[in-house]
Amino acid sequence: MSVRAQSRTLKNKIMHDIKEELQKRILVLDGAMGTMLQAYKFTEKDFRGERFKEYPTPLQGNNDLLSITQPQAIKEIHAKYFEAGADIIETNTFSGTTIAMADYQLEDLVYELNYQSAKIAKEVANEFTKREPNKPRFVAGSIGPTNRTASMSPDVNDPGYRAVTFDELRIAYKQQVEALVDGGADLLLVETVFDTLNAKAALFAIEQVKEEKNIEIPVMLSGTITDASGRTLSGQTAEAFLISVSHIPLLSVGFNCALGASLLQPHLEAIANKTDFAISAHPNAGLPNAFGEYDETPEEMGEQIEEYLKKNLINIIGGCCGTSPKHIRVIAKIAAKYKPRSHPSIPSQREGKLV
Repeated sequence: MSVRAQSRTLKNKIMHDIKEELQKRILVLDGAMGTMLQAYKFTEKDFRGERFKEYPTPLQGNNDLLSITQPQAIKEIHAKYFEAGADIIETNTFSGTTIAMADYQLEDLVYELNYQSAKIAKEVANEFTKREPNKPRFVAGSIGPTNRTASMSPDVNDPGYRAVTFDELRIAYKQQVEALVDGGADLLLVETVFDTLNAKAALFAIEQVKEEKNIEIPVMLSGTITDASGRTLSGQTAEAFLISVSHIPLLSVGFNCALGASLLQPHLEAIANKTDFAISAHPNAGLPNAFGEYDETPEEMGEQIEEYLKKNLINIIGGCCGTSPKHIRVIAKIAAKYKPRSHPSIPSQREGKLV
């Protein structure tokens, strides 16, 4: 069997495995990477390492680069989340596109960044799966929204202007996806979606890679309700967001970031009974305080998330900004007490039949 055929067989098995696990239990996603990295207090020198010692632009703040310059720290954080009870960890690649890396003049490093991040995460996942074969661990390739938007103008004086095109996004996402898949990601998570057109570029790129590599890989999609208006930045309600992506074969759809668990609940309720996709959520640890920090304790967050479970809203649960392994430990213990959300018998958006 060729290497490519072996890879295709393995990806298909993972698709089957994670779907099987979703039937058995609520899966737990990890928490924040950035919050954990802050504790290391890395300096400009640490971000650079030896390799980028003489690089012409400042690199501090480029967390994705740490997968190359401080891989041990990334490995430690992944392990802490698995030890806390996570089933799925995200790769350290939230800003891993040429578009986002342009801020640091590191566009040429994108493949290596994503490949190494996925490789590190997969090594840790394999270690934990080997220890507990009855609880397989998975790696989700994190695909962020980039720092540009395809459907809105950044210039209030020129509403027709766009800082990026759909095709530019597609090409950038395709590079990222190829590297994540090659590095060993088990599934892909398009997250913190504030502009659905950006997300569609990412999803289109994923379908291209799947076709070219002749593989199947599960895809999670997670939007962001930006404020009390109950809409994404590009103006969609939770239900409108769901409808606009329902033609795509997703593993799950849900929401993350911007809001705490209690404020996110109405938006999960709006979609939970309207799709046969699994439902995911990874909210923030409440809202930030005046200093931009998150004060919600693991117990406080756990109480709010338990309301999701009581109402049969969730299949995959984790944390976003401000969350730590302590939060995930509490969430995992609560999730273990409940059955996963059962899919409603509704007409499938993709097949037009009951599921």
